[in-house]
Formats: sequence, C-alpha cells, structure tokens
Amino acid sequence: KNVAVTAGYVSDAPRAELFEHMDAANVDLKSFSESFYRNVAGGHLEPVLDTLRYLVHRTNVWTEITTLLIPGHNDSDEEITRLSEWVGRELGDDIPIHFSAFHPDYRMRDVPATPATTLTRARAIARGAGLKHVYTGNVHDAEGDTTYCASCGEAVIRRDWYRLLEYRLDHGGHCVGCGAALAGRFEGPPGTWGARRLPIEPQVFAAKR
Repeated sequence: KNVAVTAGYVSDAPRAELFEHMDAANVDLKSFSESFYRNVAGGHLEPVLDTLRYLVHRTNVWTEITTLLIPGHNDSDEEITRLSEWVGRELGDDIPIHFSAFHPDYRMRDVPATPATTLTRARAIARGAGLKHVYTGNVHDAEGDTTYCASCGEAVIRRDWYRLLEYRLDHGGHCVGCGAALAGRFEGPPGTWGARRLPIEPQVFAAKR
C-alpha cells in the first residue's frame, strides 16, 4: 500500500498525478489561519483546504488530518473550533484528526512544548463539534490513542504508542459489540508489529524481486 504524508500544498495537475497512486494520505493542516500559513509556514491556507476537499470528494484515498498545536500560534479554542467545524461541514464527521504536541526545535526553540492539557482540550472541542474520531499525538495518552465505535461508544481499538492492546473489530471493520461499520480501510486481523524498531536490510528486498 502507498501512503502519502503531505503538507497538502500542491497545485491541481501534480495533485491528481500524485494521489492517483496513493491508497491513503495524512495531511498536515498546520493551522486554520491564513496569517499563520503566510507568516510562519510561508504559504497559504486555501490550497491545503482544496487538497483535502479533493481527496475526500474526488478520490478513494483514505484521508486523515494532523494538526501540530504550537503554543501561542494555533492552539486557541476559537481556531480549533473553526477548524473542527470546517472538517465536519466540508469533509464529514468520520474523518480522523490527530492533534499533536509541538517540541521546541530548529527555528522555534524559543517556543515551549505543548502541554498535554492543550491536546486534551483540543480533542474535547473537536468531539464537541461532532467529529467522531479525534486523537492526540506525540504524548502518552491512552484515552487519546483509543478508537471508539461511533455507534455504541465502546472502545474498539486500544493502543499504547505502537502496541495494540485490544482490537474489537471483525475482518470487515465492524464493531464486534454492535455490528456497526467503522470508517476506514480494514483487511483482516491486525498485524503484530509492536513497539520494536526492526532493521531494514536492502539485500533481503532485492533478493525477493
């Protein structure tokens, strides 16, 4: 499977060519502010929103969103509310969104790390806006790592970082408790990758070709 991790800042022609070959995409929606995109990211907001609309409405690419919350820049209740409401209205309430913690680095070492409470607050705002699958990232948060059935509310996937603690979906991606289908792409039982980092040996892949 091919998965794109992208800022979503791409013009029409290459966008169509790129995503023609993708099965899934995680788009970094860096902010819901044109000012942030122009002054911090060096771009514009609307092209990223256009990419998200394109992915959801004109392709079969499974799409998720990640927003890195930077203290004092894009973490206000008002901005998170506008972002969440736009996602629900324009893309649908099944689109997963991940709010991730910022860590000081490179040119923003003067900005403090994102408190875990900010992520919890953002998750609550997004869920309050009607989004069904809202997660926290770059922090250890069992609640924010868990996937819940949007129908019955039961936990269907519990995670601890990259480890699966519980998996309560059938092979077709239905909740084993109530039978409701979970939005996503599911092919049989989960794997057993776990938390380990495994070496990549190019010669092994070359020998299999």
